[in-house]
Amino acid sequence: MAVYTDVTDADLTAFLSQYDIGRARALKGIAEGVENSNFLLHAGAGVYILTLYEKRVDENNLPFFLGLMEHLARHGLNCPLPVRNRSGGALGRIAGRPAAIVTFLEGVSATRPNEDQCAALGEALGRLHVAGADFPLRRPNSLGLSAWPDLFGEVSARADEVQPGLADLIARELIFLERNWPTGLPSGIIHADMFPDNVLFLGDAVSGVIDFYFACVDNLAYDAAVCLNAWCFDKDQAYDSQKARAFFKAYERVRPLTAGEAEALCVLARGAALRFTLTRLVDWLNVPPGALVHPKDPREYVRKLQVLQTIGGAADLGLIR
Repeated sequence: MAVYTDVTDADLTAFLSQYDIGRARALKGIAEGVENSNFLLHAGAGVYILTLYEKRVDENNLPFFLGLMEHLARHGLNCPLPVRNRSGGALGRIAGRPAAIVTFLEGVSATRPNEDQCAALGEALGRLHVAGADFPLRRPNSLGLSAWPDLFGEVSARADEVQPGLADLIARELIFLERNWPTGLPSGIIHADMFPDNVLFLGDAVSGVIDFYFACVDNLAYDAAVCLNAWCFDKDQAYDSQKARAFFKAYERVRPLTAGEAEALCVLARGAALRFTLTRLVDWLNVPPGALVHPKDPREYVRKLQVLQTIGGAADLGLIR
């Protein structure tokens, strides 16, 4: 989350007049994240999140994202629900941007996830994958393998400003992944961005999954790889296979991985690490002037990629068969 676009009192009053949630009592920008402009909205009927969509979010994809949240909620996954206006629409416009109001979920993110929380994450991801199987809309992964060379092209000339030798490391990894990327794996709806700040907890139980604006159709095991990278490294970027075992054990109680998925996990994890290296690098080098946003350091994922390059198989990642 972040704030790129300011919302005036007049903008907000006009926008909320289309809804049955009462008048605004307070609106506070949320600085975390990098993609959209997000605000905590206190209105007469309760607390909500107001999101203005910009940057990488294509307005044509918004019915997919908003519909997916409603679909998953109907299947028992606790996620934000779009608030529909008096015309029945979930999408409107404010300050020149497409925008939506969604319900606020109680809970806190795990800044240093423990094994129980990694297990709860695994179960939640498995439930998401199963529940998404009959979602009728489709959206390809716009930040998948085919997009990575173009992302690299945006920053290749300046990558070494962030870390010496980074441009060469990325170029070599792109060649490896293009030659070794798996095909024929089970695919379906994935979250694609299930980082700790997008999962809420009450104690060690997941109370909600948020931020579905990268959701798409892709390899289900790739989603698991994104989670391994985000949840199973310690603060010094050492890989924690115990957390990964807890994650896999809980995930496979809901949806067992195929032999092909297990074999592909190391490559998928390296791909996921490169994807976030690249998007963080683009954001790090292109912060708009005056934006209330804290871009994430791409060097975190460079280090994770380097660790994953030394891992030889799924057992080393924590998948025990």
